[in-house]
Amino acid sequence: MGSIYMISDTHFGDAGAILKYEGRPFKDGHEMNEQMIENWNRVVGAEDTVYHLGDFACGMDVDGMKAILGRLNGYKVLIAGNHDRDFDSRSWMDMGFDEVSFLPVILDEFFILSHEPMYVNIYSPYANIFGHVHNNPMYTDVSERSFCACVERIGYAPAAFEAIRKGILEADRKGMEQGR
Repeated sequence: MGSIYMISDTHFGDAGAILKYEGRPFKDGHEMNEQMIENWNRVVGAEDTVYHLGDFACGMDVDGMKAILGRLNGYKVLIAGNHDRDFDSRSWMDMGFDEVSFLPVILDEFFILSHEPMYVNIYSPYANIFGHVHNNPMYTDVSERSFCACVERIGYAPAAFEAIRKGILEADRKGMEQGR
């Protein structure tokens, strides 16, 4: 078994709105798609698992999404986001995802994987790894109980779960040192 990675809000195929509203550093949608595919495959191997936390594509037809999914390494799990609801689980799997959930998933009995952020606090028995918020400054990249996996915050490539886990634990340690 390989490593585990997280990513969210790739919005493959969005040729305009996402570039403009989120300030993505690409000249157009084609360049964005190709760079994110290259970044994904640079870090993810065939034996690895990637949890895509929603909003995989926007404005693409089924053939286009199938073509992109066919180029991405690893075992791919979709936690569906608000832009993924036009298709059911079977359709997403026919396009190339290995598993699909329209509900949050719990990983390692502690990490809630969801598209939209969920309410957790320092006394919660869980941590939340989420997407949806892009660059919204109301959300931090990492805290004692959360991590934002939006591509804008993780360099447009899947983030290693072990690094996410360490970041959350480090934030928790610092919070405890500060007497929270």
